Amino acid sequence: MKRRTFLKAAAGFALGSLPLNTLAAKQKGKVKITDVKCMIVRGTWDWNLIKIETDAGIHGIGEAYWGAGVKDIVLNQLKPLVVGEDPLNVDKLYTRMIMMSAGAGTQSGVAVTAASGIEIALWDLAGRILETPAVNLLGGRFRDKVRFYRTTQAVNNVEDMQQWRDLVQESKAEKYGWTAFKFQGDGIPPKADPGYSEPGHDRYTRGLTLKDLRRIAKAMETVRDALGPDIDFAVEAHWKYDVRDAINMANAIAPVKPMWLEDPVPPGNPDAMARVTHAVDVPVCTGENLYTRNEFRRLIELEGTDGVHLDIPKLGGLLEAKRIHDMADQYYIFTAAHNPASPVGTIASCHAAASMRDFRIHELAKWVDWWPDLVVREGPFWEAGYFHIQDKPGYGIELNPDVAKAHLAPGEVWWG
Repeated sequence: MKRRTFLKAAAGFALGSLPLNTLAAKQKGKVKITDVKCMIVRGTWDWNLIKIETDAGIHGIGEAYWGAGVKDIVLNQLKPLVVGEDPLNVDKLYTRMIMMSAGAGTQSGVAVTAASGIEIALWDLAGRILETPAVNLLGGRFRDKVRFYRTTQAVNNVEDMQQWRDLVQESKAEKYGWTAFKFQGDGIPPKADPGYSEPGHDRYTRGLTLKDLRRIAKAMETVRDALGPDIDFAVEAHWKYDVRDAINMANAIAPVKPMWLEDPVPPGNPDAMARVTHAVDVPVCTGENLYTRNEFRRLIELEGTDGVHLDIPKLGGLLEAKRIHDMADQYYIFTAAHNPASPVGTIASCHAAASMRDFRIHELAKWVDWWPDLVVREGPFWEAGYFHIQDKPGYGIELNPDVAKAHLAPGEVWWG
C-alpha cells in the first residue's frame, strides 16, 4: 500500500469521533511490515535502536536493552517472524517471538530483550498508523507527566563529607529541576578501601563491617542534611549483600528516611528479598534484573518488595510492563522504572508509566551531554523534573541523524 493512498484513507477518520478499537479495526490488515533494522549507538552504554518499516511508508522506532548479541537476535532470529505481518497485532507478534525463541518460549536473557525492542517499536508504529500517542493504546493515561529521579555517581573520597555536599548541590543545580535523586550507598566500602585490606573486607563476600555501616550512615546523613527534610532520595545497594548485612544497612540509613533501599540482596532468591523487606522500616525497591511477569510473580506474591523496579526495554516491553504493574497493584506494591536507555527507550517507558495507576517515578541514570539531542522532539525534554507526554502519534519523536551518526558504535552504519 502506498503512503499517499494510506494517509488519504486515514485522514477520513477523526480519533475523537470514533472509539479507538473501531479505528484500529478499520486499519486492520491494511499495513504490512516490510523490514526490521537495528543499529548500535554508543552513548552511556551501547544502545540497540530498532526501526520497523512498512509498505505504507510509515515506520516505528524502539530500543532494546544494551548488551552483546541483541542485534544479532533481532535481525537473524526475530525479524523473519514479523516481516509480512500486520503491525497492529502487537501482542500476538511479541508472543510469537517469545514462543519461537526457545521451544515452548524463552524466559529471560537477550532473546526477551531483543523481542522487547521490537515490541516497543511496534507500539510507536501502531500509534503512528492510528494517529494517536502510544499511551492511548495501552488503556489510556492516568497522568500527562512522569516524574524522574536523577541517579548520581559516587564521589571520589567517600569520607570527605564536603564532596557529598558538593555532589548534592551540583545535582540540584542541573537545569531540569529534579525533585528526587539516588546515591550510591554500595559504592562507599570499596571506595574507602579499594585494596580490600581492612579486616572483614573481601572482594567476593557479601558482608558489611561496622566501619562500613558507619561510613554509609554518615554519608547518607550528610546527603539528607544537604537536600533538606522533604526531598526524596534512594540509596543503591546493587545486589551486594547477604540478608543480615542488608538488614543492617537498611537500619543504618533508616533515620534519614530514604525513598527506598534498592536491590539489597542478589535477585535470584525472592524469599531472601522478602526476608529483608519484612524486617526493615525502609522501603525496598527491586526488579531491574527480572524478565517477564513470570520472574516477578513469586516476588510479588511474597510481598517481597515495596516497589517493583521495571526495566521496560529489557523485561518484555510496554504491555508486559503494564501487566507486571497490574499484578503488583493487586498487592498494593508501587511501580517505578529503572533506566539506562537512550531517549528512545526512555520515552517509550514513559508512555507505559503514564498508563499505570500506581506508577511513582522513573530513573535517569548515567549521563552524556548529547543525550537529549539524540531525538528530535518539541519543547524541553524535562520540565521541573517531569517528562510530559505530548499529543503526537506514537512516541512523538524521530532520531536526529546527525547526532546518531556521530556516535555510532565502531562498524555500525546509519540503520545498517
